[in-house]
Amino acid sequence: MSLNVGKELKSLGSMTVAELRDKYVEVFGEETRSRHRTYLIRRIIWRMQANEYGGLSERARRRAEEIADESDLRMTAPKKMDRVGKGITHVGRLSGVRDSRLPMPGCVITREYGGMVHRVMVRHEGFEYGGERYRSLSAVAKEITGSHWNGYDFFQMGKNRVAKPKKGENE
Repeated sequence: MSLNVGKELKSLGSMTVAELRDKYVEVFGEETRSRHRTYLIRRIIWRMQANEYGGLSERARRRAEEIADESDLRMTAPKKMDRVGKGITHVGRLSGVRDSRLPMPGCVITREYGGMVHRVMVRHEGFEYGGERYRSLSAVAKEITGSHWNGYDFFQMGKNRVAKPKKGENE
């Protein structure tokens, strides 16, 4: 029997998710927890091709197992995130490319909100506000307001923002 991938894909595409799950059991010999239609179709067609044309070589299979043994794999998300400071923000190194909207490390960004002036120090590895370190401006904005904000919008640091003169100042 020769596998016709196009015909099989057309057939799988017309199946319901329940039928795809049944086909998955037929092809893999075990049930799946997934109900994601595209994922199921891709996995089923991959397995059908592997069965027809041969899967990974024994050498490739052993190497994949070696790699998997050496790594820490998490199968599910953690139940509770570790808390750093007051939010769930984790402090870590930012990538080497800095956003052009950000001032250089050491500069202070200020924003008046809720009748108070809030000052945020730009650091090489993130931001400092109220003695705590944050990875993003959005995390700082959330700490200040209690709701999610885009940090650049909250601190009015968008790409096209131009400082407007205050009333009474010469232009």
